[in-house]
Amino acid sequence: MTNTKAHTTALITPIAQEAQNEGKALAAEGRVAKAIRRLRKDSGLGLATAPVAMDLLIQGHALPTSYGQALDALRQIDAPLVAELSALLNSGHRDSAIKLLRERTDIDLAGGYHLVTELSGQLDTK
Repeated sequence: MTNTKAHTTALITPIAQEAQNEGKALAAEGRVAKAIRRLRKDSGLGLATAPVAMDLLIQGHALPTSYGQALDALRQIDAPLVAELSALLNSGHRDSAIKLLRERTDIDLAGGYHLVTELSGQLDTK
């Protein structure tokens, strides 16, 4: 069974489309380890999360290529978490929002920062 945190993180970590395409091609050739390394090279995916992302790609899932897409995915996966993050941001607690996101997922610090910044920007425009 897949680790839920790793699965969520794989679905909310942007990976360049070129890297996704190369990863799928390498996996199709049976070079899965190299495909996973390719995904990790251009993303914040960790050792535990990158194989999950590769499995999702092989299964035909679309992974985000931007933090906007990643935020949309997080809204679909865990709307209550997005609501909690929004409440923290509305209260001026950006660091707490990043910490909460990182506790609930395996996203790296930079990814958490960028995803929370994307959410903050969307809240500001409403």
